[in-house]
Formats: sequence, structure tokens, C-alpha cells
Amino acid sequence: MSEADLPRERPLVLVADDDASTRLLVRKTLEMAGFDAAECEDGRKAVSEFVRLGPKVVVLDVMMPGMDGFQACAEIRRMPSGGMVPILMLTGLDDVESVNKAYEAGATDFAVKPINWTILGHRVRYMLRASQILDDLRVSEARLAEAQRMAHLGNWERDFATGELRWSDEVFRIFGFEPQGFVPTFEKFIGFVHPDDRPSVNEAATAALRGEPCSIDHRIVLPDGSTRVVHQRGEVVFDGGGKPVRMAGTVQDVTREKQLEAQLFQAQKIEAIGRLAGGVAHDFNNLLTVVMGYCDLIETKLRPEDPLRRYAVEAQKNLGRAAGLTRQLLAFSRKQILSPRPLDLNAVVSGMEDMLGRLIGEQVDLVFKPAPALRITKADGGQIEQVIMNLAVNARDAMPEGGKITIETANVELDEAYARGHLPVTPGSYVMLAVTDTGTGMDEETTRHIFEPFFTTKEMGKGTGLGLSTVYGIVKQSGGYIWVYSELGRGTTFKIYLPPSEEAAAPAEAKPAAGPVSGTETILVVEDEDGIRELVSKVLSLGGHTVIGAAGGKEAVAAVERHEGPIHLMLTDMVMPGMSGSELADRLKTKHPAMKVLYMSGYADAAVIRHGELAPGTPFLQKPFTPAVLIQKIREVLGGRG
Repeated sequence: MSEADLPRERPLVLVADDDASTRLLVRKTLEMAGFDAAECEDGRKAVSEFVRLGPKVVVLDVMMPGMDGFQACAEIRRMPSGGMVPILMLTGLDDVESVNKAYEAGATDFAVKPINWTILGHRVRYMLRASQILDDLRVSEARLAEAQRMAHLGNWERDFATGELRWSDEVFRIFGFEPQGFVPTFEKFIGFVHPDDRPSVNEAATAALRGEPCSIDHRIVLPDGSTRVVHQRGEVVFDGGGKPVRMAGTVQDVTREKQLEAQLFQAQKIEAIGRLAGGVAHDFNNLLTVVMGYCDLIETKLRPEDPLRRYAVEAQKNLGRAAGLTRQLLAFSRKQILSPRPLDLNAVVSGMEDMLGRLIGEQVDLVFKPAPALRITKADGGQIEQVIMNLAVNARDAMPEGGKITIETANVELDEAYARGHLPVTPGSYVMLAVTDTGTGMDEETTRHIFEPFFTTKEMGKGTGLGLSTVYGIVKQSGGYIWVYSELGRGTTFKIYLPPSEEAAAPAEAKPAAGPVSGTETILVVEDEDGIRELVSKVLSLGGHTVIGAAGGKEAVAAVERHEGPIHLMLTDMVMPGMSGSELADRLKTKHPAMKVLYMSGYADAAVIRHGELAPGTPFLQKPFTPAVLIQKIREVLGGRG
């Protein structure tokens, strides 16, 4: 986002934190990003300063004396001028409960301490720009409502003397009636209001009789049982003696707008939980790499008949399950490394039919309806297979008594109308993959949460709640969209839309051939996690390699300068304090141009974002890994040299 996206004056940001040093750092960071900043030290002061200063953005620390950040956020949201101002909450609490509590209080976004100062200014910029877009949208909607009022669209009038209620044709349409077949009254109107909303509607009508403006959103129940959300505005006309004579107003169907607001909120919530899940997975991957590695070394040192060997094998199995869970978390948070290739979805599904048949069992029929001349898409074939398997298993579990699963593909065009109703879809051509079951279906509340990690409708012990969140993450990271359509008792359909590619489908890649497990090359190992660095150095040393270890970029540069002789390979973490792995490689290549580089990370997407995307085909090792996988990957990078 450029400076041109912000107003010409420097927008004011209100910063509330009880820690003076944090306030100073936040203020300096924001001033460098083109903002002015005002400071206060507690939540109560933040509320009063908001009223006095009218800032464009508010930054609140969660933990403050007196009134905390959650309370201050809620207080600001209750103010007429605070309903839409962007609020960023700073918290040292990185649990899902704190995230949910922040959003329930009305926060726009949150950042976990320690703060990433590099992106703080960009984040505030984005929040302000998004707020401006929403403001523009609200202005546009207000102009449309005014035009409808002037054209007598959706207008009504109530005569207090006669009790007559007159509706325009558009009001009849909104309420699901034909003008000739229904005589409206105020009592009938109240009967159409959703039971939960009737008290607030009655209160608004009573307040209007006191001369107060009437403006309210509420739900109505149509004759067919469906529900709409309408926005009502009205004013009471009084006679010279102050007696109400009539009330006139407009009604507007805002169902779609409310749905879009809910979609936007849910997308922001899932994004926040995804960032949290990705961070947790990153830390666990580092821990698992060390534990898995040493378990593997213990196993290799024990004789086959040694009873302790069984314990090591069992530990490895469970560590493998833990690694699988972190991979699912990375998939949901879109923090995994994908290998996108031109892909024919028809060929992918056809190649999986036998396996899917065994997976879903004999009680469930599997039907595949491939589209002719299906366009090629570009995605990671293995991950798309994971998506299909997860959706098939989910469909199977929704049909305990048996049923039918239908997998379809199609070339589709998503138009502007569809995109407006399905944020953040971009209109255009897509390759669709749909999985439909005839199972129990889901209610609206369940579908709202279905892609959240650890949310499951299955009984305890029957699911992790990560299957559909994994699907969501893979589809999003592949540049696509996923939507679910479900009705209780009528089944569920998941539709995935992937962008088409003009490239031809690629043939399956051959697996690398096995080679020797030892070598004599000199390998530079750069890793800021001591446990991982020591493990990797131990494994490589046992294999006959000469190992130079370094805890970071500067230490690595110094070690290379002291070393006499060639360095055949550098194995480096991608994200390290001070100097990234790619920056280190560029620096060392000037002295050792023949040195090969193998990158590793447990949080690959962060490296791509902060330090530039790796070129296609760049050797990469995803944490956690076992010694065997490490040796195999190093053998591949070194060209099978022993």
C-alpha cells in the first residue's frame, strides 16, 4: 500500500499502554510510517482521549490497570463515533480464548507481543485503508437509500387516527406478499417480526412517539418460513398540540449486507486463529525435530532384541502423529511449503477412485462426474489429494447408515453478482471441484464454524477438528476459494474454485534413487535453535562429514573466514535474528561460489513473506525431520556424492 492510499494529512493514532517504553516504540514506529500518535497509560484515559481527540485508529494494550483493553474497546464501540474506527489490540496472551475475547469486545485486529515492529506500520495502514473503504461503502449505501426514499421505493405510512397502514409495492415484495392479496396492519407487521426482535421493534416505535428518531435493523419471517434482515427508518408527524398524527418511513432489505459483514468477520477471525496456529506449529516443529532425531539415534544404537528398542519405536510412532498434527496446523494457517504444478483434476480424482472406495466403505456409493475438456489448474497434487480425502472422509462420517458421495468437476465463470455475495472472491474463470453427500447436513450455526481448527461435530475421540481446517488452508494457499452449502437432513456440498492455468499438466515426478548414507564433505550448519543445531551436527558427524556449526549469520561468516578449504554445503534455517538464511547464502557465495545451499524451516511462509520467496526448485527441508530424511535430502543436494 502506497502513501497515496492515505489522506494527505497525517492520520492520528491513539496509543494506550501502561508500559512507557512500549508506548514510545509504538509511537516512533507509527510516526516513521506517516502517522501522528497520542499516548495514554490506561483504558479509562483511552476512552476519554478518544472522545477528545477523535483519532482515526486506536491501539490498545490488553493488560492495563483499572480498565483493561477489552473494556476500553467495548466502551469505544458503544460510542456513536466509535462504531467503525479501527482498533488494534496488543496482547501477550496468544491463546484462542484471548483472541475471541478481543473480537467480542469489538477489536478489528490483534497483534501478539513481542511486536513485529517491521509490519506494525503496514498493519495500521491496512486497517485504516480498510476502514476508509468501508466508510465509502456506507456513504454509497446512504445515497442509494436516499434515492429509494425520493423515488418512494419501500416506503410506508401509518395513520394513527384510523389505524391504517399503507405499504408501497416494494414493501409487499420484501415481506413476501402480493399487494392485492394482503391488507397490512401494524399488528400484522409486528407478527412478521422475528420473535427475538419484537421487544426492540416495539421499543423503537414507542421512542418514535416521544419524538426520537427511529432507525433499527431487525429480522422478519416470511410466509415460506425464511428469514430476512431489514433496516427500518421512520419519523412521527405531530399536530400543533403535540399529538402524533402519522408516521412515515422506509424499509430496506439488508440481508445480503449483513451476510457480507458476517463473512468478513468470520474471515478475520479465521485469519487471526490461523496466525496463532501457525506460530504454535512453528515452535512445535523445532521441538519435534530434536526429540525425533534423538529417538532415531537411540533406536539405531540398540540391538534388535533389546527390549528398550520397542520403547524407542513406540515413541517414534507417536512423535510422527504429533508431526502430522503440526502439518495440519500449518496447512490451515497457510504456512506450509507447496509444490504447485499444472494439474488435471479429472486425472487426480480418477487416480484416487479405488483408494477412495476403500476409504469410504461398501455402504457408501461413490460417483465421479468429470467435466469434458476440463481446464488445467496449478496446485500441489499431493495437497489436492489430501483435500479430496478429507472431504470424502467428512462426507462418509455424515452418513452412518450409508448414502452417496458425488465428486464433480466443471469449468465455471463467477460473475460480479456472485463475487459480491461471496467475499473475497474475484470474478473470473475457475476450475471447480465439488464433493456432495446425502448425509445429515448441518445447520447455519455449524457451517459458520466448520473451517475453524479444533471445531468438530463428532463425539470425543472420533476426530481432531483439523480435517476441514486443513482443507481450508490448502485451498486458500493454492489461490482458490471454498464454500459450503448444507441443509439439515438434506446433505452437504463443498465447492472448491481454483484458478485455471495455461500450462500443460505435468507428468508425475520420479522418486530419487537411494544412495550411500555417509560422506566426507564439509557442511556448514547454521541454526539459532541450539538443540536442532547440535542434533544435525551429531548426525552429520556420525556420517563422516566435517561439520562447522554456527548459531547465526554473523557467527557463520566468522567461522567461514577461519576455515581453510572448501565448504561443500550450507544447511541453514531460513529465519534467524540479524541475518536471514538467503542473505547469508548470498554473502558467502561470493567467497564460495560452488557451495550448495539447503534451507530448512518449521515456519516456511514467514520466510517467504519477510525475506523474499525462494526461487522454484530451491532445496528446502521442512521441519520436523528425522535423521534419515536429513541424510537423504543432503545426498540429493550434493548430487549423491559419498
